[in-house]
Amino acid sequence: MITVKDIVSELERLAPLCYQESYDNAGLIVGSPESEAHSALLCFDITEDIIDEAIEKQANLVISHHPVVFGNLKKINGKNATERIVIKAIRNNIALYAAHTNLDSVRGGINTTLAEKLGLSDIKILSPVEKKLFKIVTFVPDAYCEKVRRAMFEAGAGHIGNYDSCSYNIKGIGTFRGGENTNPFAGEKGVLHNEQETRIETVAQKEHVHKVVSALKQSHPYEEPAYDIYLLENKYENAGIGAIGVLPDYMDAADFLANVRKVLPPVKIIRHNALFKKVKSVAVCGGAGSGFINDAISAGADIFVTGDCKYHQFSDFRNEIILADIGHFESEYFASEIFYNVINKKFPTFAAELSRGIYNPVEYY
Repeated sequence: MITVKDIVSELERLAPLCYQESYDNAGLIVGSPESEAHSALLCFDITEDIIDEAIEKQANLVISHHPVVFGNLKKINGKNATERIVIKAIRNNIALYAAHTNLDSVRGGINTTLAEKLGLSDIKILSPVEKKLFKIVTFVPDAYCEKVRRAMFEAGAGHIGNYDSCSYNIKGIGTFRGGENTNPFAGEKGVLHNEQETRIETVAQKEHVHKVVSALKQSHPYEEPAYDIYLLENKYENAGIGAIGVLPDYMDAADFLANVRKVLPPVKIIRHNALFKKVKSVAVCGGAGSGFINDAISAGADIFVTGDCKYHQFSDFRNEIILADIGHFESEYFASEIFYNVINKKFPTFAAELSRGIYNPVEYY
C-alpha cells in the first residue's frame, strides 16, 4: 500500500519543508498522511474545477505548486472559493498538498529547471539561504571514530560544496564519572575516568540534523554520548531563491527573448526595459521575483528573467540590467511536471496524472 505520506515524503526529499519562506504554507494542508493514496492529480493552482476533476478521476491526492490556503483561514463555511475547496476536499476524502517556495529553493526545483529550459550552464543559486547549516560536534573514543564518522556521513552530514565526508578531528582527554544507575562503557561507576577521545566536527543541512544526531547516538559506544549543535551563519550555496547561469555565447537581447518565447510555450508577452546590450549571463527567478533584482545585478547578470515586475523597476534599473517579465504563471507552469517526474521515478506504477485544468488565471486580449 502506498500512503499519502510515502508520496509527499518523496517530494520533500527533493524540496524539504525547512526551505520554505516564513510567509508560506507548503506541506500537507488537508488530509491524513497515513491514508492510502489511490492516485494523484498534479496541478499549478487548486481551483474548484480541479477538485471536481479529482473526484471524476477518483484521485484522492491533489498536489499543487501554490498552496490553496495561503493566509489565515479563520472560518470554513463556504463563503469563498478557498473555503469551498477545503470543504469539498474533506467531504470527498481528498488530501491537498503544496510544494511552493521550498520547491523554488532547491536544485531540481523551479528555478534551476527554468534555467535549464533557457539553455543555461554552470547554474548556481542566485540568493543562497542563510541559517540552514549546522555544525555537529561529538566526542568519541579513538577506536570508534571511524564507525561514528561513517554513520554521521551516511545520515547526510559532511557535505561542503562538491565534497563529501568532510570533518575535522582533534585528539584530547575526556573525563566522566558514572552514577549508581549507569553501566559505563569505560571505567567504573562512581570513579572519575579519563578517556583518550577524538572531537569530531562536521556540518549538516537543517533537514538532516535529526537523522545525523540519531545516527551519532546509535553508533556511539557511550550510554550518554556528548554532542553539541551550533547554528552557522554561513550561506548554503545549494539552496535559495533564483538561479544564475551562462549561455554558450553572447546573444542579442532581442534574440534571447525570442528564444524564451520559443522554449516556454505559455509565454505570450514579455514586458522588458531597454535591450541595451548583448547577453550571456542570465539570472532567473520564477514567480514574483522582482525583489531579487539587486541580487541579479550583484551576481553580474546581463538580464533577469522573472515575473511580476513593477512599473518603476523597469525605469530604475534601465541602465544596470535588462529586466524581462515573462509572467508569474509562465515562469513556473512546469511545476506539475517536476512533481510527475519525482513520483514516477520512485513509484513507477502509481497513477499520477497532470491535470487538464492547468491554466493561467491572467489572460491577454
